[in-house]
Amino acid sequence: MLNVVAAVIHNAQGQLLIAQRPLHKHQGGLWEFAGGKVDANETPAQALVRELQEELGITATQYRPLLTVEHHYPDKSVRLQVFRVMAFEDEAHGAEGQPIAWANPEQLKNYAFPAANTPILKAALLPSAYYITPEAHEVGGDLLAWLKPRLHVGMMLCLRAKNLSKTDYCHLAQQVAQLCSQHQASLMLHTHTDLLRKIPSAVGVHVPFKELILQESVLTEGQVGKLHKKYLAVSCHNIKELHMAWQLGADFATLSPVNNTLSHVEQSCMGWEIFADTVQQAKLPVYALGGMKKEDIPLAQHYGAQGVAAIRGLFG
Repeated sequence: MLNVVAAVIHNAQGQLLIAQRPLHKHQGGLWEFAGGKVDANETPAQALVRELQEELGITATQYRPLLTVEHHYPDKSVRLQVFRVMAFEDEAHGAEGQPIAWANPEQLKNYAFPAANTPILKAALLPSAYYITPEAHEVGGDLLAWLKPRLHVGMMLCLRAKNLSKTDYCHLAQQVAQLCSQHQASLMLHTHTDLLRKIPSAVGVHVPFKELILQESVLTEGQVGKLHKKYLAVSCHNIKELHMAWQLGADFATLSPVNNTLSHVEQSCMGWEIFADTVQQAKLPVYALGGMKKEDIPLAQHYGAQGVAAIRGLFG
């Protein structure tokens, strides 16, 4: 297994830095996130700093693990350890003569990437806030009317409606999908992976861990990530569940409960220290869930989270 590091680097304008592989190298001519091989005598973090200095002429000063990707090509197997770089010194340029580009997220589809970069692309485009809908009875009975003024551009919304039958959920999801399209928001379905065929505008599906185990045969056949190229998210509560979610192809997860919540007052929360220790061992982006508010995003990211997920705390 070839160990490689890669960097997801954002600038102040929200653009992502990508570089073109030399034509004479493996997968030459394709675009990628900067990085390279981990030498035998260095850690992945040390390799990251060295590679960015060599390839881009920058020194990474703030970075954290984002995800781990294992990919098997016909001629080699690669383990990609991906970091998100939040700050760096000096100006990025193609220090080895390679073309580089700062691309807006919506432009990335115009670039050809190696297959191993697909999960990185998906992770790089995740927002810092992950909105989960309340039940209809908690907002006066009309979820659509409640949602409409709260949707906004770039929002990622998980439609959780546990009290509905599958037929009723599908009907509601189709209506919410239309609203999301109108507001340039992204819709994640909940539990029902097969509804992705009926609601193609949905960007993925969020599955509780227990349901993940029940649907394992469906998921391992690639019906979410590989066939649909959609996000698969999983609700997790410990490192064992996070590892299994990653093994089954999850793109990101929520980890809860971090703090006490009104809806689960009887549950004991893990707190930030345990959350940080758990996320440090995870191989996929993780959102902090449980008692979160929008103001907690910087704190959650300080402890290694992608951001925060919440029902009441994000909607206000």
